[in-house]
Amino acid sequence: MNLNQYLEIAVQRKASDLHLIAGSPPVLRIDGQLLPAGESALTSELARDLVHQALSPEQKEQLTINKELDFSFSYSSTARFRVNAYYQRGSVAAAFRIIPMSIPSIDQLNLPKICHQFTVLRQGFILVTGPTGHGKSTTLAAILDEINRTRPVHIVTIEDPIEFVFSPQRAMISQREMRADTHSWEVALRSALREDPDVVLVGEMRDYETIASALTIAETGHLVFATLHTNSAAQTIDRIIDVFPREQQNQVRIQLAMTIEAVLSLRLLPALPSGRIPAYEVMVATPAVKSSIREGKTHQLDNIIQTSGQLGMVTLENTLTMLVKAGKVSLNIAKEFSLRPEEVTRLVTGKSG
Repeated sequence: MNLNQYLEIAVQRKASDLHLIAGSPPVLRIDGQLLPAGESALTSELARDLVHQALSPEQKEQLTINKELDFSFSYSSTARFRVNAYYQRGSVAAAFRIIPMSIPSIDQLNLPKICHQFTVLRQGFILVTGPTGHGKSTTLAAILDEINRTRPVHIVTIEDPIEFVFSPQRAMISQREMRADTHSWEVALRSALREDPDVVLVGEMRDYETIASALTIAETGHLVFATLHTNSAAQTIDRIIDVFPREQQNQVRIQLAMTIEAVLSLRLLPALPSGRIPAYEVMVATPAVKSSIREGKTHQLDNIIQTSGQLGMVTLENTLTMLVKAGKVSLNIAKEFSLRPEEVTRLVTGKSG
């Protein structure tokens, strides 16, 4: 079989990922589970040939030199793929992440209703966090697409690589891809301020430079969306502050307290009877939240979230509990994805442990 046939199988079976690795058959991830897409293990030569079918000559050269490569491409009219090609044990491998051509809405994704409020903000910093593969990019695409449909603004995205492709509606959209459209995150973010943006998406805040630049853009009166690989709102705030040198951290706390609007932390869970469903934690930047950040008391944030449900905040454990009680996920799955499984047990059953 050629690569297109495997991609077609992945799309038809509604997989989220396709893996090509020598020594194993092609593997699909469906509803979070890994399942073989063939019977025979791939040889090193076949794995290389399949991956190379997705690459241009320039990309093949980059992969050979750098030993890894991120890129995206469209497959027919049904899907796009975000790909990480890499070497393992001396042979070429790749992970293909499937990206639907149509952008789902906030409601279709079962995201919290407060996400609609994010789309009307004029400025501020909104962070979407969680592990890899748990819906951060899709969530941001849904939020940006609602802005695109409702507001005459200029949206600038900086991505590595471009995932969802937006069709301009009321908004004007500039999508910039690392390497193809810019040479570095730092330069692209610095240039963004000269591109007359209203809304800026930072595909991933990876280091000191990108975090500092994103904060500056938010501080200068723009609406900034970004992602981080963190597990909770409190951990997200600590991660941002800790990346700066100690002598700058107090100033960063002040900047962050001034600009932060919300943190949305996501998990994608196997649903009953099938499919996947999000669980989430929401922290909204109330005066109490801003004060805790400014004063370096991030240990208070969990308690603020827990006691501020009327303001749209919710803990991950409360969301998981609601899903279990609604029969949408099992208690064991909820506990597996929780940061505090004993709290989920207590909320669901009324018993600790």
